[in-house]
Amino acid sequence: MKLDDVRAIQYGDVLVEGERWPNSIHVIEHPDGRILVDTGMIDSTPELDEQWGIRFDPEKIPRDVVCVVNTHLHFDHCGGNRLFLGTPIHVQRVEREAAREPDYTIPAWVEFDGATYVEHDGEAEIAPRVRVLPTPGHTAGHQSVLVDTDDGLVVLAGDVGYTWKLFDASESGQLLMSLRPRRIWLAHQADPRDLR
Repeated sequence: MKLDDVRAIQYGDVLVEGERWPNSIHVIEHPDGRILVDTGMIDSTPELDEQWGIRFDPEKIPRDVVCVVNTHLHFDHCGGNRLFLGTPIHVQRVEREAAREPDYTIPAWVEFDGATYVEHDGEAEIAPRVRVLPTPGHTAGHQSVLVDTDDGLVVLAGDVGYTWKLFDASESGQLLMSLRPRRIWLAHQADPRDLR
């Protein structure tokens, strides 16, 4: 796999303090089949629309995947899970447990007929050269995805930080930086951080 085999798809955006922030999902073009990291949104609720001014295009979400990884189970990261009936969806066990609590997320977008969750308790390899690593902070069960490419390590850090400043200030951001990645993607930043 090459560096550019890991890429972002901006499927929409949200309104935060008067500013539009991109909502991105990520794909890994793996030799064994495409891996989708987070699933975006395929619909909304009046409450979410009012609070976040959400715009999204569900047609941008790839359907031809061998598995899904949820960095965490907030609405903008798991809303498309329902497209993937019977497809393995990798999540940290503590995150799935948290998603069952009131006001955490939209329960029907997490627990639905045909959901096939693969729960992890810590770091795990989900495919050759692709692993998940717990990166708590935004949520207790947040995880990042680490992809070992021929060009160096690519990190899909989800919401470790909404901004690079928040990423740099976080404990999990520092953990990820200690791995000496070549590229890092965040879910709410349009461009990656290239290092080296």
